[in-house]
Amino acid sequence: MCGIVGYVGPKSTVDVLIGGLRRLEYRGYDSAGVSVVANGHLETRKKAGKLGNLESEITNHPLPIAHIGIGHTRWATHGAPTDQNAHPHLGGPTSKLSLIHNGIIENFAELKAEAIAHGAKFASETDSEVAAHLIAIEYERNGDLIESFSTVVNRLHGAFTILVVHEDQPDVVLAARRNAPLVVGLGDGENFLGSDVAAFVEHTKRAISVGQDEIVILRTDGVELRHFDGTPATHEEFTVDWDASAASKGGWSSFMAKEIADQPQAVADTLMGRLDSDGLITLPELFEDFPVADMKSIDRIIIVACGTASYAGDVTKYAIEKWARVPVQVELSHEFRYRSPIVTPNTLVVAISQSGETMDTLMAIRYARELGAKVLAICNTQGATLARESNATIYTHAGPEVAVASTKALTAQITAGYLLALTLGSARGALTTAEAARLGKELLKLPAKVQDVLATAKQAEELGTKMAGAKSVLFLGRNVGYPIAMEGALKLKEIAYIHAEGFAAGELKHGPIALIEEGQPVIVIVPSPDDEDSLHPKVISNIQEIRARGAKVIAIAQEGDKTVADYAEHVLYVPQSDPIMAAVLDVIPLQGFALALATALGLDVDQPRNLAKSVTVE
Repeated sequence: MCGIVGYVGPKSTVDVLIGGLRRLEYRGYDSAGVSVVANGHLETRKKAGKLGNLESEITNHPLPIAHIGIGHTRWATHGAPTDQNAHPHLGGPTSKLSLIHNGIIENFAELKAEAIAHGAKFASETDSEVAAHLIAIEYERNGDLIESFSTVVNRLHGAFTILVVHEDQPDVVLAARRNAPLVVGLGDGENFLGSDVAAFVEHTKRAISVGQDEIVILRTDGVELRHFDGTPATHEEFTVDWDASAASKGGWSSFMAKEIADQPQAVADTLMGRLDSDGLITLPELFEDFPVADMKSIDRIIIVACGTASYAGDVTKYAIEKWARVPVQVELSHEFRYRSPIVTPNTLVVAISQSGETMDTLMAIRYARELGAKVLAICNTQGATLARESNATIYTHAGPEVAVASTKALTAQITAGYLLALTLGSARGALTTAEAARLGKELLKLPAKVQDVLATAKQAEELGTKMAGAKSVLFLGRNVGYPIAMEGALKLKEIAYIHAEGFAAGELKHGPIALIEEGQPVIVIVPSPDDEDSLHPKVISNIQEIRARGAKVIAIAQEGDKTVADYAEHVLYVPQSDPIMAAVLDVIPLQGFALALATALGLDVDQPRNLAKSVTVE
């Protein structure tokens, strides 16, 4: 969602803010703006559209040299993406206060009426401007900016990260967080604020995650954290384990292309140190918080996630049920929270989120913990709210993912799901030591197999380019191929804006086959013919059914499959693997296909329309 940057220190503030916003572009946005305090005056520039529009505005109307300021990229909620609705927003009759906001203020209507009654004049349609005026009104009343800020944020309902600067206080940035991400960057004689560490990783790798309902007072010589009730708050510092170069394209045509290519390393890093040379699981961060006795007491697992992460959850379900013999259900976070799920102290809730800030998923785990469940997070972001609010976390170590459409985060999440399934299977005795070791050794082979898929991905890209004129593409799969089919369809919808649907192949005769007409492209995930429980013959039958009705079939099949080529126009081969682990390999050609098709249409694959990387509002 919105990108937020704050800075106080000796550097050129405008350069720090624009650089931070540039690194936060992946979050998705439709306008951008900055405010700085220089020579005792507040100066603001903001423009709708891409960050380049703001940079042009600053070039045409330069800002003075400043050493304190705030910057924002907005993903529109209240009000259209216009110059007026762009952040920062000014508060008070003299416009001395500037505010930026990520989230939604749910009680903005009543607060706006109150501000208008006090004489406030609104320049935008946003809920955010309400907070700016209320803080300015309080400050005029009591003359204490920190007290005024604290009073107002305690009155706000909903989700927010808010940053404020005031020209009367040119040495301090104030920030507050509730249900929206905020991280502090610690420098030498300078300090930073950001929606995530990408905002300041170019300048420092030292960071602190701000907790729920906490206020930050940021100055050059230090950082003070308080709870909303005014009591001191303390947090452990952590070190960011990647640098700014990891979030650059590095010569690739797009971040998505780079991140597809990053997947062998992402899978390898997620496995690193978690399997010994014999293939046996060693997950110290999990065993510290989940003793074997607790794992044995689990009688049901609920996986909560949204979007691509939910498909990683579906694959994880197959792995856990096969290897650990525990019943698993996968729930969309936003649906789980607002019905009456049956959760007990013996329920394990597994929450999957790349950013760890997905609001729907956070609300789901808070609800689950209220009901007594233990929560395990699968997350890619150090210091994320999800990790802090869960009983234990398996980090994926995929590095920063900038493109909105997830690729390497997905394969790393699935890999972490395999590790969890192996851990549970071993701890509960559902797997023998020999079988656990065999599966562990297969997992250790995955990075090389992913590299092999990338080496032969050109055919998928060529097909994507040739099919740029398609109006609809259907995807079919069974077992772990089913969630991969849905993920393939989601990628096309996200970045190519064409109709795409993923179906369980067995559902064909129950309705979807009516969609098949002459020339309809259908991509089919074909399971290995060598597995003793193989669904291969059934999927081949599905292919024959749709070809008889005019479909043009592209098959994703394992090397050594000698029959599938007779039934498909095109076959994309991936290395042989364990049937459950095939999901990681099968998804990669679908990523390349979607990327090539969208590129051929001239679309922005990294920042597709209407989408944000991290959805921090419900």
